[in-house]
Amino acid sequence: MAETLQTIKTRRSCRAYKPELIEEDKLQAILEAGMYAATGMGKQSPIIIAVTDRAMRDKLSKMNAAVLGADIDPFYGAPEVLIVLADKARATYIYDGSLVIGNMMLAAEDLGVASCWIHRAKEEFESEEGKEILKELGIEGDYEGIGHLVLGYAAQPAGEAAPRKENYVYRI
Repeated sequence: MAETLQTIKTRRSCRAYKPELIEEDKLQAILEAGMYAATGMGKQSPIIIAVTDRAMRDKLSKMNAAVLGADIDPFYGAPEVLIVLADKARATYIYDGSLVIGNMMLAAEDLGVASCWIHRAKEEFESEEGKEILKELGIEGDYEGIGHLVLGYAAQPAGEAAPRKENYVYRI
């Protein structure tokens, strides 16, 4: 437990990445951590799309920036993106997808890989362009984008954790 808690306490969102891809074995371990996230009634509503192709990564970045309404790289230069979508037929789909991303963030930290959760996947995959990407991948169903997890190696050291707020926990 001490190692798990240390990983939780040291994980930080990274907003500046080196360009090199992470090793395949690390990517597989991060994906496996996502696949073993808790899901409502064990129904496994989420799916994960692993993007290592630079052209597709850049296309997704532009789509995300358009939703944001800014001319920036919302993926902070990260070379890899994991997209989590979940089946809207499940009442717990948002929670399920969120747990998948959380598990993958912790696995990445444990493996020395930097990460950051990026929003706007919902809007991206509700667009015609996003629907076309899913269709090209053979993904059918009523999926909603939960989030992106950008991955890579940090271009600078992570900062210290902010102090925890007062009254975070109440006990009965």
